Amino acid sequence: MAADKSINSVSEGMGLEIFGENGQRQRRPRPALTHREAARETPVFVETDVLVIGGGPSGTSAAVAAARLGADVTLVERYNHLGGLSTGGLVIWIDRMTDWSGTQVIAGFARELFDRLPKEAVMGPPRAEWGSKDAATADYWSYRSAAFQNIVTWSPTIDPEALKTLSMQLMVENKIRLTLHALAVQPIVEGNVIKGAIFESKEGRHAVLAKIVIDTSGDADLLTRAGVQSHSDIDTTDIHHCMNTAFMLGGVDMERWTEFRRSNKQGFSDFMKRGRDKLKYFEKPFFSWRPDIGLFMGPRLSGYSAVNVEDLTEVEIKSRQLTVGHLEIYRAEAPGFENAYLLLGAPQVGVRHSRRFAAERMVTRAQWDEGKVWDDEIGVSTSLAPKWNNISVPYSSLLPLGIEGALGAGRHVACDASSHTFLREIPQCWMTGQAAGVAAALAANAGIAPRKLDARSVQRELLKQGAYLSPSVASAAGIMEAAAE
Repeated sequence: MAADKSINSVSEGMGLEIFGENGQRQRRPRPALTHREAARETPVFVETDVLVIGGGPSGTSAAVAAARLGADVTLVERYNHLGGLSTGGLVIWIDRMTDWSGTQVIAGFARELFDRLPKEAVMGPPRAEWGSKDAATADYWSYRSAAFQNIVTWSPTIDPEALKTLSMQLMVENKIRLTLHALAVQPIVEGNVIKGAIFESKEGRHAVLAKIVIDTSGDADLLTRAGVQSHSDIDTTDIHHCMNTAFMLGGVDMERWTEFRRSNKQGFSDFMKRGRDKLKYFEKPFFSWRPDIGLFMGPRLSGYSAVNVEDLTEVEIKSRQLTVGHLEIYRAEAPGFENAYLLLGAPQVGVRHSRRFAAERMVTRAQWDEGKVWDDEIGVSTSLAPKWNNISVPYSSLLPLGIEGALGAGRHVACDASSHTFLREIPQCWMTGQAAGVAAALAANAGIAPRKLDARSVQRELLKQGAYLSPSVASAAGIMEAAAE
């Protein structure tokens, strides 16, 4: 077959004819019918102290944190791997874990992962350069997603397969009951207390009974179905609510591409314009953990819901069309991409936002200016710019309103739309997940609801596990010495 007749051609086999004039996929109307299901007895799969729903970044860290406090932990995950978007979603550029001074403020579980990942699986600046304002150093790392505001940050890019392997190893080491290929579909609720969840798999329906349930589904699926209120407001001008399926191109020379961007800014600008003219949505690649693989985190698609199955399907179709379109254009015109090939389309769709559950307290935009440090802080997030202090995250933002026996962590943590732009990131999910796991284990061991826990007890255990808290919080709890260790 001639090269110009490749099956990778957008114009052959992946055309846009299935989309209407408004750019939306043509859909059949859903019938206004219902089907009554018979009552059934659902077998119990296991009884456990802590049930974690979803094995993404927050679920993995929650499960490990809880198990290390002696809790019997069960983790239910719908895919065949752990890590969620940080592995299956190819969100392998891990956002900033250092503040603007170079201090690693998202530590604990996050630090352990990078201490244990193979060196060849990580691309990022050495510790000595974190916080550097040297112009040449910052310029170099700015092209490698590790310098912002002319400051070098700890925001490395990783090999997703290495993180999958390490995440699985952590489950085995900590004797966590891992159940893959299983989708949690319904909470078990008695009164206003969650007692477990129903999941479905190739075996059918099963129940898990638990003392404490942690919803780390990313979309607050279990909490929403238990009746917890959620928020879904967004800033439509912001990219942080968009969706897409990421992809990687192999056989490339990212160093050569970067030199083109650096030395021929007009040529780069013209190339990007031609790409937008052809595809409308057009993205530049990021460095991956190795220079012969280019990472594309977009094109980002707006106007879709991550909790609507038809929207999810449409995003996948459009993302595939755009992936193939990018491959054609880059291979034909981009320096360093002459021999590019499609290495991998992400197994998981890249969801940035769907729901944020309601809680007693939440992180808000006003807090950035105020520099508020919560007395029940369970972690610190880096801020979006040096003009703001680090962002304190309260324990009460993990406690959903109107339900007991449950915690939430990860992408759907309680916050406003502005603060969600960074609290949804992978490191922040590790941070809130670890806190939720600690709290769940303490509550299960004590036989009390998570809401009744003294936040100081959660803080002490977090610091023992290597997490970072604001100095004033650690001092107030009388544990500054433990924090230094």
